[in-house]
Amino acid sequence: MISFASWSVLTVDFLVVLHLALAGVTFSALLYLVNAKWRYDIRLFSTSFFALFPLAFILLLILLWGGSMTFPWVGLFEPLPRWNNLGFLAAREIIGFLIVGTLFTLFIRYQAKAESSPSDAHTFHTLAILIPFAHVLFATMVAWDFEMTLLPGWESSIYSIYHFVSCFGLFLAVVVVALFVLERYKCFIKPAPQYLYNNLAQMLLAFSILWVYTFFAQYLIIWYGNLPEETGRLYQIQNGEYQVLFWGFFVLKFVIPFAILVFPYSRYNPKIIIAVAGSIIFGTWIERYTWIAGVKVNDHLPMSSFFDICITVAVFFVAVSLLRRSLRRNQLIR
Repeated sequence: MISFASWSVLTVDFLVVLHLALAGVTFSALLYLVNAKWRYDIRLFSTSFFALFPLAFILLLILLWGGSMTFPWVGLFEPLPRWNNLGFLAAREIIGFLIVGTLFTLFIRYQAKAESSPSDAHTFHTLAILIPFAHVLFATMVAWDFEMTLLPGWESSIYSIYHFVSCFGLFLAVVVVALFVLERYKCFIKPAPQYLYNNLAQMLLAFSILWVYTFFAQYLIIWYGNLPEETGRLYQIQNGEYQVLFWGFFVLKFVIPFAILVFPYSRYNPKIIIAVAGSIIFGTWIERYTWIAGVKVNDHLPMSSFFDICITVAVFFVAVSLLRRSLRRNQLIR
């Protein structure tokens, strides 16, 4: 039987794919709402990531089918909060997927024709306003179901925003890497403007600072309260078998990005930006794994089993194939 720590790799892959799909649409909506002029150069590329949404739904069904392997509280005889109910969880996640999927699909459709008529432009504007709210609310539920409540009785008032900021920063980093790779191999039909790297680098720096703020805010509340039901989980991942991963993702997601991107020169050098983006991607994956697998005491490190490697490689190649097809459909790459 697959161990919980190893199965957690699939949960992490699901969260990564889901947030890349959602953030792509939300990013385009936010750039429109703030009237950013550079949105015209990035919006089609950004919304192309929504092609990963069906893959995320398939991974969700697999995780729900896994039941006790995904959620360690399944089968416990002790009284659990009503939120920790597998049937209720499956229902709210699937319904949430359908609602968000419909709303985000409509946004993409009206984005393509918003400039053709005033009525379409008005509808598109309304959808753009709804998108960030829908993303945050849905991401909050996902953060609670797949991370926070894995340990019954443990909670954090700031966990959802901490989770959201971390995953949105991951999306920005993936966009930078994808732009660089496609440009290097001359895949673009029309070359991407070079200023995009600087704009994205500034946002990476901002989200790195925002992430460490939410990280420390959560840590400070738990440390100051010093309640056993709150500190136990944190001490387990901070001082237990996963302490290297815990401090590792802190360095990868904040220390390295801040120390490099704080200097203006670095934000104009694509190769440096790519290195920082890679650090954030790697650090975010480790962060998600640490919070999930660290629920149970174990010494299993990610990518240390055949299952870990195979499932992640398979998800990666399917995701890349879906993204490539979406970019071609949007006439961005050859």
